[in-house]
Amino acid sequence: MSFCVAIDGPAASGKGTIARALAARFGLEHLDTGLLYRAVGRRTLLGEEAEAASRALMAQDLAAEGLRTPEVAQAASRVAAIPAVRSALFDFQRAFAARAGGAVLDGRDIGTVICPDAPVKLFVTAAAEARAKRRYDELVAAGHDVTLETVLEDVKARDARDAERSDAPMVAAADAVLLDTTELSIHEAVARACTVVEAAGRPPL
Repeated sequence: MSFCVAIDGPAASGKGTIARALAARFGLEHLDTGLLYRAVGRRTLLGEEAEAASRALMAQDLAAEGLRTPEVAQAASRVAAIPAVRSALFDFQRAFAARAGGAVLDGRDIGTVICPDAPVKLFVTAAAEARAKRRYDELVAAGHDVTLETVLEDVKARDARDAERSDAPMVAAADAVLLDTTELSIHEAVARACTVVEAAGRPPL
């Protein structure tokens, strides 16, 4: 397979920021697989059935407005627990991971289901309270009227739903490198992730 970096972890752990940084540093394409589920979740909020929405998903859905709202995030977590939805999106993710130039994918089941043979696997995590504060700051900056307490409740609910679903639950792959970002700056977290990728044989650009 091509060089693939599989990054998993809960919401607001920093995995997306790390994934984008690794893609830029090592010349890899990046896919935020959570956007696939957010796009499906958004379509269900507009009245579509989840499986039908996942099979009809188009590239422009990934650029739709409102994909980062709390409502869409919760809808994404709900549809991600539906086996038929995960199955519909499986081939797209696998094909992206296999592209010739290499790829970074971040999500919940990349290292365990989508790319179990990836040469680099990271599980990025942080304390729920730290993740809630990050997400709260993002939402407030974007103009959303939320409270820190509500955001923390949402984070914990998503964690439970993602970890407890029967199909492809969020769990660290046995051979994943654990990266806890609770006390790390984004610069420190990216630096540690780069060290892991370089150790696997991928030189920076």
